[in-house]
Amino acid sequence: MIEIELARVYGFCPGVRRAVEMVEEHLRARGPLATLGAIVHNARVVDRLASLGAQGVRSLDEVQAPAVAITAHGAGPEVVEEIRRRGLVLVDTTCPIVKRAQEAAHRLSGEGFTVLIYGEATHPEVQGLLAWTGGKGHATLIPADVPSPKGGRLAIVSQTTKEREAFWDFVGAVVGRSRSALRELQVVDTTCPETGRRYRAAQDLARRVEAIFVVGSRNSANTRRLAEVVRATGVPTHFIESEEEISPGSLAGIARVGVTAGASTPDEAVQAVIARLRGWGGKP
Repeated sequence: MIEIELARVYGFCPGVRRAVEMVEEHLRARGPLATLGAIVHNARVVDRLASLGAQGVRSLDEVQAPAVAITAHGAGPEVVEEIRRRGLVLVDTTCPIVKRAQEAAHRLSGEGFTVLIYGEATHPEVQGLLAWTGGKGHATLIPADVPSPKGGRLAIVSQTTKEREAFWDFVGAVVGRSRSALRELQVVDTTCPETGRRYRAAQDLARRVEAIFVVGSRNSANTRRLAEVVRATGVPTHFIESEEEISPGSLAGIARVGVTAGASTPDEAVQAVIARLRGWGGKP
């Protein structure tokens, strides 16, 4: 009999849960809407919302519903203005922590700082943050790629899903390389504590099990990073999107298995994985 243990913290973070609930409430009360991109980076969630009347679109030109939702990752101010200009109902599901990062980027750029975003330039959240700088921002994960700050004034904020320790290591490296060019520095820690809580819970779980299944979509940056954190512990790690990817061979010789999930993974996906493991001789 295989024992199954869930991580102490896993799955939907409050911001993602809030976004999904906002869309569901609109669909129940007011009918169909469009979502400007995936509400969250999880195919199971997106498919379920689509079945309820949420149409995913890539641009506002594709919107056919009377309402449009901005995703939990947020969007730039020009997107909000265009939605209102077109007379569409706006459902703004931007995560409150992302909103705080947007406000910081907007304020600092308005004060004349060169705003540096610690994050992936292609990530939807980062693209939104850059838009809030009015074109005065720069995004990178590499200290050597940081531009010389205009007037020696540099502000650093973070993509919310980055690790706090990694963010401050980045800040230290940037300051070390740019010290002679800096006249003024402001750092706003906009990392989300929920991300770190999932990483620490997964590391703790790894000490008690012989293998871990990490559940979530492969297009989810936070889930990919969670899988990397688990692999770094040395415990055999299986990154899966659904229970269908579990094979009996992955359980051979294992007495205790762990399960965790990224912040964009719904409860039903985790429960489906546990049900499959139980079916092959596991017990909670």
